[in-house]
Amino acid sequence: MENSNSYKAAGVDIDLAQNLLGKMKKKIADAKRPEMLSPIGGFGGLFQLDLSKYKHPVMVASVDGVGTKLLIAIMMNNFKTVGFDIVNHCINDIAVQGAEPLYFLDYIGIGKLRSPLYEDVLSGIADACKSAGCALLGGETAEMPGMYGNDFDLVGSITGIVEKNKIITGENIKPGTVAIAMSSNGLHTNGYSLARHILLEKCRYNVNTELKELNGTIGEALLKPHTCYWPAVKQALDSNEVNILGIAHITGGGLYDNVPRILPNNVNVIFDSKSMPIPPIFTLICEEGNIPKKEAYRAFNMGFGMVWFVDESESEQALTICRENGFTANICGKVTEGAKKVIVE
Repeated sequence: MENSNSYKAAGVDIDLAQNLLGKMKKKIADAKRPEMLSPIGGFGGLFQLDLSKYKHPVMVASVDGVGTKLLIAIMMNNFKTVGFDIVNHCINDIAVQGAEPLYFLDYIGIGKLRSPLYEDVLSGIADACKSAGCALLGGETAEMPGMYGNDFDLVGSITGIVEKNKIITGENIKPGTVAIAMSSNGLHTNGYSLARHILLEKCRYNVNTELKELNGTIGEALLKPHTCYWPAVKQALDSNEVNILGIAHITGGGLYDNVPRILPNNVNVIFDSKSMPIPPIFTLICEEGNIPKKEAYRAFNMGFGMVWFVDESESEQALTICRENGFTANICGKVTEGAKKVIVE
């Protein structure tokens, strides 16, 4: 076949894509589960589920993106953490229903494929999947000159599984139930448009600006990877010592929008904002942007990464499990009679 560089001249380098993927195959192969039947590279990923392990299995699926946090990664020229962001966000989203993560697929849309961006992103995805016992089943990299410019987008989808009678729904949350929070390490993957507006536009900081209160640079604080809470959830589910009545992953919308998604119609939750340490990046953003408290707890997680609801009699055991998995965890609120509202005091 006669060689042609027409596609490359138009901005798409097929050979580069294949070469970079070839370099990553060993790393990707390490993020596997025994149910996988095919290596990366097929038209579709094959996953043979052993149904004998379950009585009434329910598949749980979710899809999400990293959002404008990617612009910070581009400014920093640091792409080693955004792979963890997308995997961990997706795992947390299905963990709230008690689902074990089975397999993950990624999508990278980019104006011009380049190294080491590609390897760093895929490496983070593979490492995050391996750490959670989740298979990296496949993915898609689309080089689209004229669509993204120098930017790129990163999206992930995940599939998990849970026994039908063990799905965590929140329906049994009642007055007297205790709320327990596990700490976040920063913005995770939400609120970056507001953060960038205040810090980079209004304050005219840049990602390399060092601030004593952050113990590092603006960029380093903003790039801290999204925390994965699955290890603590898994231990609680496996131990049978704690009956988690409901779980909320605190993402876009903060406490105000995420917690009501799992509440019965006849209860409220009153949160103590002082119960959890506030990462310094939030204090900086809120002070510099003059953001009211209610808006702050809706735009950001404000240190509340995940919230569990348990009976008060099981709260100490729940806290022990969270802390054994390395998380700062505290009782952060209480459930009262109400109308599916969140109050942050």
